[in-house]
Amino acid sequence: MVLTKPRVIELLLVTTIPTMILAADGWPSPGLVLATLVGGAAAAGSANTLNCYIDRDIDKVMNRTRRRPTVTGAVSPGAALTSGLVLGVASLLWLGLLVNWVSALLAAGAILIYVVGYTMILKRRTPQNIVWGGAAGCMPVLIGWSAVTGDVGWPAVLLFGVIFFWTPPHYWPLSMKFRSDYAAAGVPMLPVVAKDTKVAREMIAYTLAMIACSLLLIPAAGMTWVYAVVASALGGWFLWACISLLRRAEDPARGKLRAMNVFHASITYLTLLSVAISVDVFLPF
Repeated sequence: MVLTKPRVIELLLVTTIPTMILAADGWPSPGLVLATLVGGAAAAGSANTLNCYIDRDIDKVMNRTRRRPTVTGAVSPGAALTSGLVLGVASLLWLGLLVNWVSALLAAGAILIYVVGYTMILKRRTPQNIVWGGAAGCMPVLIGWSAVTGDVGWPAVLLFGVIFFWTPPHYWPLSMKFRSDYAAAGVPMLPVVAKDTKVAREMIAYTLAMIACSLLLIPAAGMTWVYAVVASALGGWFLWACISLLRRAEDPARGKLRAMNVFHASITYLTLLSVAISVDVFLPF
C-alpha cells in the first residue's frame, strides 16, 4: 500500500470528480464515478509502485524516502515490479470494460509518462523534469471528462493546463526543503541547480499561466460569475504567496524562505478551485 503513495493519489482524485460533474453538467452516475475513481487510483498506484521500484537506488540515499519498503527490504524488487505491472494491467482493463476505452488509453498514457518519461528519462537528467513529467498528474481530468463524454473537450484541456502549470510551483517548494536529499542522490531538481530567486521567478511565471487557464475555463465551460470571482481570488492569493517567496529569496533580511508555505498553499488552491467548479455547475443562474 505504501508503494502506491496514497496521499499523492488522493490529491489527483480531488480533480477527477469536479471534472466529471462539469462534463455531465450535474451529477454523473454514481456507478460511473466509482468505476472511474477506482480505475484511476489503481493506474496511479501502478505508476507510483513502478517509480519506487526504479528509484530504489536513490531512495535509500534520501532521508524522506529511505523508509520505503523497497529500500528497507520489506518488499523485494521483484515483488514491487510484479505488483506494479499487475496493478497497471488490471486498472486499464477495469477502465476499458467498466468506463470506456478512451479513459483506459488516457490512463495508459499517464502511466507511461510517469514511469518512462519522468522516472526513467527526465528525473535524473534535467532540472525541468517535474515540468514535463508532471503531465502525468494532469491526466485524471482528461480521464474524468472522457469517462462522461467519451472524448476530450476544451474544458478538460484547460483543466489539464491548470494542473500542468500548477505542478512546478507546487513541487519546487518541496524540492527546496529537501534539496540536500536531491543533491545527495544526484537528482537535478531546479532548486538544487539554480538560485532560489530564479526558481521563484519561474514559479511566478507558471502561476500566471495557471491563472490564465483557470479564467479561460469561464467562457469555454460556461461558468458563472461566482466561479470567476473565486478563481480570480484564489489565483491572486496563490500568486502573492509565490511573490512573497521571491521577495524573501531576494532579501534574506525579510526572514526565512518558508517555501513549504507555498507548497501547502498550492494544495489549498487546487482543492478550493475544484470545489468552486463543482458548486458552480449547480448554481441556478
